[in-house]
Amino acid sequence: MKKRIYYHDTDCGGVVYYGNYLKYLEEARTEYMEQRGLSVKQLMDMGILFVVYRQEVDYKFPAFYGDVLDIETKVLSMSEIKTEFEYTIRNQDGRITTRAKTVMVSVNRNFESQSVPKELRDKMLQPAAVY
Repeated sequence: MKKRIYYHDTDCGGVVYYGNYLKYLEEARTEYMEQRGLSVKQLMDMGILFVVYRQEVDYKFPAFYGDVLDIETKVLSMSEIKTEFEYTIRNQDGRITTRAKTVMVSVNRNFESQSVPKELRDKMLQPAAVY
């Protein structure tokens, strides 16, 4: 996923504010799902919700106003309830700015853990669709 950095993404020094990376990771996960024919909104409507259980972020090099970041997203592991996403973020020069991992847990509308149906797990693990 490509992400252009705008002024509102940065702090007073023109560097991307560290908290904004969590939004970028959320967007990247949504794109990852949609590339596999899965709509987060439709899953929510079906009562399948995903919540963040754990988040790790390693900031390697700053991203700046005007940069275009490429966010590579993949699933490292997946069980019936937990999914571990891994991200590598590079700037337009190919330099790694950030590495991150997110562990998501599937819950129902009452926020009780629940299994993700096998057919959905299979879709999440397949390569992205070609458009």
